[in-house]
This record gives sequence, structure tokens and C-alpha cells, in this order.
Amino acid sequence: MKFRTALFATSLALSSTSLFAQADCSQAKDPKACEERVSKMKAAKADAEKACQGKTGPERNDCMTKQFCAQAKDPKACEENASKMKGKRQDARKACEGKTGADHDQCMAHEMCSKAKDSAKCEANAKERMARREKIHEACKDKTGEDLKACVREHRTQK
Repeated sequence: MKFRTALFATSLALSSTSLFAQADCSQAKDPKACEERVSKMKAAKADAEKACQGKTGPERNDCMTKQFCAQAKDPKACEENASKMKGKRQDARKACEGKTGADHDQCMAHEMCSKAKDSAKCEANAKERMARREKIHEACKDKTGEDLKACVREHRTQK
């Protein structure tokens, strides 16, 4: 259960920041520019993971945030946004305490999206991410350790 919650929180955080974009550039106005942004983001992620290697839990999360924000156009605004999202996640967790499984996931999505500019779109995206995550979970449920990590990576890259 902790893995699912952590994965959900991470996916919400990553999808909400301006540092990450959709990997599918086929519908973009400028597909070439989109592909360049995606490759830069992948390189930034690899650099951040390398810099934060060996750290776990909150320490790793803080390290990753600092690494990504250091590369942003406005690092201070990036860190403020990350801090705001962290506060939203904590508030959502409190509001959804006691709920489990799909009820907890839906509650978290609702709470995280309740103050978004377009809450309906935010919730639709959250449901899509939850469905994708559930599909990955189902495909990798019998695996552990490195096999699990490899399975998750493999299924994440598939459309």
C-alpha cells in the first residue's frame, strides 16, 4: 500500500510541475521542439538521480527537487511551487486519512485537484494516471526487487 501511495504522490507531483511535459509529442504544435524538451528533461532526471544516489525518503525527495529547480528558468519560483505542492499533498493526506484502496486514491485526486485552475481536467488526468498505475501494478504484481523495478520501467515506457 505504501508503494502505491508513494507512486501516486510522485506522479501527481511530477505531472503538476512545469519541468515535466507529455512524452508524446505527436500532437504538439512543434513536435521537434517538444522532442528536444523531452530529451532535456530525461537528461535532467538522469543527472538528478545520479546526484541523489544513495539518499532515500524525504532526503531524496528534497535532493531531487533542488536538482530539478537548479536547472529551471526561475529556481526560486520552482522551489516555491514544489513547497506549495508538498503542502497540498500533506493536506490531502490528512483529509483522506482512514480511507484505503481506490477510495483513498480518488480522495487524494479530488483533494489535490480541488483548487486547480481546471479541476475537471486535473481529475481526469489523475484518473488516467491511476488507471495506468493500476495496469502496471497488475502486470508486475508477482515480482520483487530488481525484477519489479525493471518491470515497472518497462511498462512505464509503453503507451
